[in-house]
Amino acid sequence: MFFLASKILGFLLAPVHVAIFLCAIGAALLFTRWRAWGRALTTMGALALLLMGFTPLGDMLAASLEGRFREASRDPPAAPDGIIVLGGAANAELSAERIWPVLSEAAERLTTPIALMRKYPEARLVFSGGSAALLGFPYSETKVAKQFWNDAGLDDNRVIYEGRSRNTLENAVFTRELVQPKPGERWLLVTSAMHMPRAIGVFRKAGFPVIAFPVDYRARRDVWRLEFPGGAVGAFALVESAAHEWAGLVAYRLTGKTDALFPAP
Repeated sequence: MFFLASKILGFLLAPVHVAIFLCAIGAALLFTRWRAWGRALTTMGALALLLMGFTPLGDMLAASLEGRFREASRDPPAAPDGIIVLGGAANAELSAERIWPVLSEAAERLTTPIALMRKYPEARLVFSGGSAALLGFPYSETKVAKQFWNDAGLDDNRVIYEGRSRNTLENAVFTRELVQPKPGERWLLVTSAMHMPRAIGVFRKAGFPVIAFPVDYRARRDVWRLEFPGGAVGAFALVESAAHEWAGLVAYRLTGKTDALFPAP
């Protein structure tokens, strides 16, 4: 039920979608006796789109998320017993159609572990990610990761694949069940820096302490640096991703899936 509700509400309440809905409803009302409401809603929607597309709003929302856990490159961890990689770096549907791994903007989730496995030859590698599609999809991210890592020359005997999980909560629960971590073991968690606070909180709640190894940074550190605005599409995507994570932190805390609203190191 939680998975279904999160998908539906996530679509309806996504900031860009809300702005578009306001514009569409407002435009329709312009042709009725509620044209005053139509002008107000259209104006609100247009201003929201301008704000999200041509201001540092996305960087402002994302910067605190990405800065919550220290950059791994600045603090190299001691040799871990294992490395957990969360899904979200591939487009499973396009990969099935093209019969080739099609990666997303979060591709570092799959590329970084290749270097980590060479650096730590004794570590185990776990990929956790099934299909997050609302109606399900037979070609899961696990298959994409397996093909990508095999093509990259990674020893498949060192990799464990968990392909049932549909969200971060299931990532934590199913991975813990699969690897049965022992007290004192060191496990790195590789996921996008923006997603790391929620992921760490969920793994802690599931009784699986992990060490953050954030990748896939997307926000500028200096959000107030003046520069000519880039394309609105990229800005929209950053706002959407950051808003999704903030909403996820709130929802996971309210439903008891984490012990802290904004998990800290």
